[in-house]
Parts: sequence; structure tokens; C-alpha cells
Amino acid sequence: MDWVLCLYLSVSFFIGLIILTLNLKFRKSMHGLQELPCLPSLPFIGSLLSLISEHQPHVLFKKLQEKYGPIYSLMMGSNRLIIVNQYSHAKEVLLKKGKIFAGRPRTVTTDVLTRDGKDIAFGDYSATWKFHRKIVHGALHMFGHGSALIEKIICTQADLLCSIMQEKAASEQSADFSPELMCVVTNVICSLCFNSTYSVGDPEFESMLQYSQGIVDTVAKDSLVDIFPWLQAFPNADLRLLKQCVSVRDKLLQKKYEEHKAEYSDNLQRDLIDALLRAKRHAENNNTPEMSSESLGLSDDHILMTVGDIFGAGVETTMTVLKWAIIYLIHNPEVQKRIQEEMDRKLGKERHPLLSDRGSLPYLEATIREVLRIRPVSPLLIPHVALQDTSIENFKVRKGTRVIVNLWSLHHDENEWKDPELFDPGRFLNSEGTGLINPSSSYMPFGAGIRVCLGEALAKMELFIFLSWILQRFTLSSPPGQPPPLLEGRFGVVLQPAKYRVTVIPRSSWMTNEYQAC
Repeated sequence: MDWVLCLYLSVSFFIGLIILTLNLKFRKSMHGLQELPCLPSLPFIGSLLSLISEHQPHVLFKKLQEKYGPIYSLMMGSNRLIIVNQYSHAKEVLLKKGKIFAGRPRTVTTDVLTRDGKDIAFGDYSATWKFHRKIVHGALHMFGHGSALIEKIICTQADLLCSIMQEKAASEQSADFSPELMCVVTNVICSLCFNSTYSVGDPEFESMLQYSQGIVDTVAKDSLVDIFPWLQAFPNADLRLLKQCVSVRDKLLQKKYEEHKAEYSDNLQRDLIDALLRAKRHAENNNTPEMSSESLGLSDDHILMTVGDIFGAGVETTMTVLKWAIIYLIHNPEVQKRIQEEMDRKLGKERHPLLSDRGSLPYLEATIREVLRIRPVSPLLIPHVALQDTSIENFKVRKGTRVIVNLWSLHHDENEWKDPELFDPGRFLNSEGTGLINPSSSYMPFGAGIRVCLGEALAKMELFIFLSWILQRFTLSSPPGQPPPLLEGRFGVVLQPAKYRVTVIPRSSWMTNEYQAC
């Protein structure tokens, strides 16, 4: 048996030598890298005292550049965070080293929301996560760019919204159109996820409104329970509200899921739930362990959280962008007028805009881009986590460090954008005003890289159709005698505008004939 012992020692020696060599190479690669500038930090509480400010987090992080530079770190309790405020660093995190920074942090509130990270947005980077994202991408591709099916769905909802606006205009009433915007955007996502739609006042729809707002009001508030998880042992009003809202949401999702299971057919794929069910059934029929439903993360929890993720993100983000677009159109009536003149000139008065018209309406497209720039719906992208020791530029980044890309800073960088606080759609047009350009690489409203928003193409389609249909038929303004809506947003899961009312004035040039939507 001596030869066995000798072989064992030899193999152990060579393995140890390899590990030592790799370790030395890593230390050499980290040698010479700098430590990031860091906000003052105290034991236990970290940098919390330095973050007390009248400014909202995304604005404060941009202002802190003046003292600490475009990239710096801080401590939130025992967790180290890196704040990225400049495109070159964001590009390294999201694109060049996208897989290294593809992790997600675990927090108390997001674990409640996602059943311990079993979704896509907050789920950690893994084989399960990649598989779910692939399925969702394939399901959304079924309704992909230029698809007649999704175009018909969106046009139908745009027609409904315009009909409601027409009623308000006829009664000369101003209105807060938030419920109606919520309804039409929800119906688009419901068609994709559940193959169903709602009307304003429907009890199920009203429950959606309540739980969605509750989740928005509690998640991403930098709650102390996320910084100090042991606080969840004590009474917590926000956490209690979140759990109640998630319970309502999950009951609705479970109901839809059970209905789809009862109606399931291999020959039918109507929506996202059908696509996930099909993947689950195929996995269950596969006898290999590596392709089982459990190994692929196709448990009921994973399916429900993935659908809930797409549903929640798809509604709140698009609705918020539409609200901001209306606000800036009210503040800039000359922009409204130019969009309307462009549509009148290019489309005439015989039909509504279609997705195929996007290339013919560059000023409208430029306006949408400018709204997404000046008021990014998610000013702080969901935190990334370094999955290994690495670097950003010449700064050390240790495994487990959280990285926040401050999209607000990227979109308001004076070195990238001329007069960044000025609303100017023209910055996205060529010198002739006939075509779209990208004036800065720092423009990334939907993120970039591995974690880029799955619903980017759908959101762009919705924004184009809803805004073009509204502006073709109406001019928007503040109610007489009232100031225009506030431009300050409220930070949360999304940057929400304050409530406001709108007066809609029918355009005299719009046709009076009935129009069959799409």
C-alpha cells in the first residue's frame, strides 16, 4: 500500500502547489490596487449618520461626488456598498465584468416579496436564474417587437384610455388619470401573463391597486430591518404591511395558476404561465436528475414568483414613465405642438399611429427618450453583488460587496449632457431633426448587460402607442388657475411623481369618424 500513500502525497503536493500559485497570482493581480474612498463609518451603524440629508438617495449620492469622487464606498451596518456615478465605471460593472457583478443581495423585505429570491429581478445569479430568464424571454418573444398580437392588445387599451379622456373632455372636467393609466397598462401585462383583462372598478383589479401600492411604499425604502435583520423580531409596521400585500398578491397568483393548470394543453401557449407550465411538464417527464423540475427551479414557488415579478415590474414602471411624460408635456406645450404637427404631417388624419410608424416620428421617439433620461424610472438600479474578488478601474472590490449604479448621476452628468436639468428632446435628434442619435453612452434607462430589463422592448412599444394616440386626439394642460405638476419625485421602487390633475382638450383637427382600433 506504500505506492498508494506515495501517489496520494504526490497528488496532494501538486494540488497544493496549484492552489498556492493561483493564490499568488491573485495577490499579484490585486497588488497595487487602491482602496476606494469611503464615507465616515462608525461601529455597528456604519455610515448611516453621513446619509442623513434633505436630499433623496439618488440626488445625495450624486452630490457626494464633489467630496469623494465619482466612485466611493460606504457602510450600511456591516454591509459594504460601492456607489457608481460615472459611465466608465458603470460600463465595467454591467458590461465588461457583468457576470462577476451579477449577484443580488439578500434582504429581509425582498425575501418576503420573492419567497427567498425565487424570482428574476432579485434572484441571485445561478443556473436556475438563467433558465427562468430564458423561458420568460422566449415567452415575451412570442409577443415580440412588431408582433401584430401585442400591437392589437396595446391599441385596444389605448383606444379605451382615449375614450375615457373623451368623456372627461366632454364634461369639461380635469382628472387624475392614475387609475385609468394603471388599468390599461395592467391589462397589457395581464394579457401577457394571464391572458385576461380588467375594467376600472373590478374587485380583483381594485385589490391589485391596493397591494401594488403597498409593495411600492415598503420595498426599497432602505428600511432599518434590511440593514439590521435582527430588528424583524420586533414590531414593524412596514414589514407587516408588506407581508399583507404579498399575501393578497400571492392569492391572486395562485388562483390564476390553478386555472391554468386545469386548462393546460401541450398544444396551447396563451401566456407566460402556459410557457412556464410547459417547461415544468417537460422537465417532469425527463428522468435525468440534472433536467428535473427541481434542479431547474421549476417549483410552484419559482413559477409564481417569476410571474409576479414580470407582472409587478411591467405595470409600475411603464405607468410611472407615462405619468412623467404627461407632466413634462404639460410643462412644455411647445413639445406637444411639435409632436402633433409631426403626426399630422406624416400620418394625416385617417388613422392612428402603428408600431411601423416609429421610424417616421423621430421627435416623438426623442421625447420618450428624454423623459426616460431626465426622470429615470429606477434612479438607483437594483444592487449588484460581486461574486468574487475583483476590481473596478484601479480600485479593489472584495467578494460579497454590493454595488449600486446611480442611473440618476449617469443621466445628469454635466460632462456627458449639456444642461442636463433642461428638458430637451432635440438632444436625441441629428442636426436636421430627421433621425435619432444617442448623444451619450451614459444613457441606459433599462440598465445593461446580463441584468438588463427583460421588458425593455415591450415598454418602448407601450410608451409609443399610448402617447401617440393621446397626443393625436388631445392637448394636455393643467386645470385653469392651477400650477403645472411638481417635477420632484418620491423615491421608492420607482421614482413616483406627486399626484396631479390634467385637463384634456380635444383637437379640432382630429377626425370625427369612428375608428376600428388596429
